[in-house]
Amino acid sequence: MTTRSDPAAVPDPGPADQLPERTTEERTAVVLRLCVVLAAAALLVLRPEVARGGTALAGALIVSAAVYAAVLAAASALRGRLPVRPAVLTGVDGVLAVVACGLTGGTASPMAAALPLVVIAIALRGGERVGRVAALVLGAAYTVAVLLGSSPALPVLDRVLAGLWWTGFLFATAVLVGVLVRLLERQLADIATTRARAESEHERYLSERALRDRLVSEGRARLDGARVVLHEFRTPVASLTALSADLAAERLSGDARRTASRLLADHAAHLQEMLDGLADLAVTDGSPLGRDRPRAVPLAELADGVLDAAGIAAGRRRPQVEPAGAAVHCDPQRLRRVLTNLAENAARHSGDEPVELYLAHDGTALTAEVRDRGPGLPAGQEGLVTAKGVALGERRGTAGLGLWIAEALVTAMDGELTLLPRDGGGLTARLHLPVPPSRVGEP
Repeated sequence: MTTRSDPAAVPDPGPADQLPERTTEERTAVVLRLCVVLAAAALLVLRPEVARGGTALAGALIVSAAVYAAVLAAASALRGRLPVRPAVLTGVDGVLAVVACGLTGGTASPMAAALPLVVIAIALRGGERVGRVAALVLGAAYTVAVLLGSSPALPVLDRVLAGLWWTGFLFATAVLVGVLVRLLERQLADIATTRARAESEHERYLSERALRDRLVSEGRARLDGARVVLHEFRTPVASLTALSADLAAERLSGDARRTASRLLADHAAHLQEMLDGLADLAVTDGSPLGRDRPRAVPLAELADGVLDAAGIAAGRRRPQVEPAGAAVHCDPQRLRRVLTNLAENAARHSGDEPVELYLAHDGTALTAEVRDRGPGLPAGQEGLVTAKGVALGERRGTAGLGLWIAEALVTAMDGELTLLPRDGGGLTARLHLPVPPSRVGEP
C-alpha cells in the first residue's frame, strides 16, 4: 500500500543540489528565532513592569514561543529541514511578534523591532508583492496591538500614529527588500551571461585549435603521401627503365628475355596497384597507404615477386615457403611493399651475401623473415630506424623512408615488425601478420 503526503505539511525539497543551501537558510532562521525568544525573556525578567500586570500571560507566551523555537531547532537538526513550509512558520512568527508587542507595552514594547525581520523573511521567500501585503497586514495587526496593549495614559491618536508609522516602516522595508532582490537577480543574470559568453569563446577557441591541428595534420599527411609515392615508384621505374633498355637493344634472348618480359608485366601491375592507392588517397582522409584490397595471395608467387621487385640476382636469393603451396587472404600490394622495402634494405647492406626470404603460415597468422649478412644495427637502434626520415650507416643523409613506410604499412594491417640481430652477423626483419588462409575459389 502506498501513502501520499499532504503537500501543505511536507514541502517539496526541490532539486537535490539546492538542499544544502536551503538547510543552511532554515538553520539560520531557527537561530534568529531562538535569539528573539531569549531577548523577550530577558526583557521580561529585567523589566517586568512592561507587562503592566500581565506578567503571567506574557511569560506563558514567551514559554510557548521558546518551546516552539526549540522544537523547530530539534527538527532542523535531526531531519535536515523543517517539518512544515517556511512560509507558514514565518506567518506564525509574525503573529507571535504582534502578540508580544501587545503584551509588553504596545508602543513602548521593544519587541516591535522583530517585525521588520518577519517582513524581510516573507519578502525574500514570497517575493516583493507578497512582502508588501504582509507588511500592510502586520502593520494593521500591530496597530490593533498598540491600541489594546499601550498605557491608558497614552492618547489614542498617539497610538494610531505609532501604528501607522510602523506600518509605513514595514512597507518601506518590504519595498527595499524587493529592490535589493531585483538588483541581486540582475547581477546574477549578468554573471550568468558573462560566464556563458566566456564558455562560448572558449568553445570557439577549442574548435579553431582543433581545425588548425586537423589542417596541419592533413598537410603533413599529404606531404608524407608525396614522399611515399616518390620512394615507392623509384624501384619499379628504375627496373622498367633497365629492362626496357635491354629489350630495346636486343641484349636479351631466350629465358632471359622471357624473364624480363615477365618482370615488365609484374612491375606494370605493381605500378597500377600503386596508382589505385593514389586514387584512394584522393578521396580518403589523406592516408599515404591507400585502401585495403584483399585477395588470395600464393606465398611462393609473393616471394618471387618480392625478390624480383627488390632487384636481387638469382644467385643471391634464398626463398623458403612453409607449407609448400600455402596461400593467404590479404592485400598483396601492401604486403609486397613491406617485404620489398625490407628485401631492398637487406640486399643493399649485404654486399654479395645472399638474402633469405622466409614465409610461413600456421593457419591464423603469416610470419615473414628477411635475413641478411650485413653489418646489423648498433645496440638500441632497432626501433629508431623505423622512424620517418631516419637513415643509418651508408644511407645516412638520404630520405630514410623505406623502413618507416614498412612500419606504417604493418601497423595499418594490425601486424608487428621486429628487427633482431642475427646469429653469425647480420639482421633479421621479422613480420608477424594475422591473416586467414585463402579459401578454395576465393578471388
